[in-house]
Amino acid sequence: MSTLAYIVASCLLGTVLSIALAAVVAFRAKARWISTLVSYAVGALLGAAFLDILPHLFEGNSHPARTAAFILFGLLVFFMLEKLLLWRHHHHQSDEEEAEAEAQMRESGHDHGRTGWMIIFGDAFHNFTDGVIIAGAFLADVKIGLVTSLAIIAHEIPQEIGDFVVLLHSGFTKRSALFWNLVSGMSSVAGGVIAYFALSHVTDLIPDILAFAVASMIYVAVADLIPGLHKTTAVKESLYQVAFIALGIASIWLIHGVLFPEI
Repeated sequence: MSTLAYIVASCLLGTVLSIALAAVVAFRAKARWISTLVSYAVGALLGAAFLDILPHLFEGNSHPARTAAFILFGLLVFFMLEKLLLWRHHHHQSDEEEAEAEAQMRESGHDHGRTGWMIIFGDAFHNFTDGVIIAGAFLADVKIGLVTSLAIIAHEIPQEIGDFVVLLHSGFTKRSALFWNLVSGMSSVAGGVIAYFALSHVTDLIPDILAFAVASMIYVAVADLIPGLHKTTAVKESLYQVAFIALGIASIWLIHGVLFPEI
């Protein structure tokens, strides 16, 4: 096989495998567990942001202020994106229909896909950089490329589980959640192919791309998911939430910090 074929195959199989394994876990969860599993999604998103991506962004970074500015800009972009999705949803409704929709949203916990779309957009940036990393590893050595691909698949699984839970909680059907997660995952193939032909140029953009990805994770977790968790004030449910947030963080730490610390 040529190096390009290895890159495309690894990105493609890695995307399908990690999403399939995450889907098995997320889809087998009973409907009444989804609200509890949102806590796991919060932990997985924050764990991926603060234990995985941010350390990589600032380690040996000669322009930390630029990276921090891109993260801040990314938070603003996702705030505006959410506003745009809200405006698009409510623009075609009468006042009575809007009030009814808001009442249904409070009752069901769904936000008409708003949070889900932000997860899809942010995950596409993250997957693109994974493709670039895989391409760089294969261009160095095939064995390094294979090990890197396996490590990326492993650390993607807990985050993908969290993504699926967020999509389902946001109102996506299981079929649409699977489809759009696959579409988002295909950006890794694009990243791998582009990096193969222009690695030096694409590598320079990785910090900026990852800054947007981490901004989406932080924004969705803090601005959209955590406020929903505060609607439950019962002690038992609150303890479950804390435990599952910790579990989400721990799964990221275990895979990234213990099993594959070099990736």
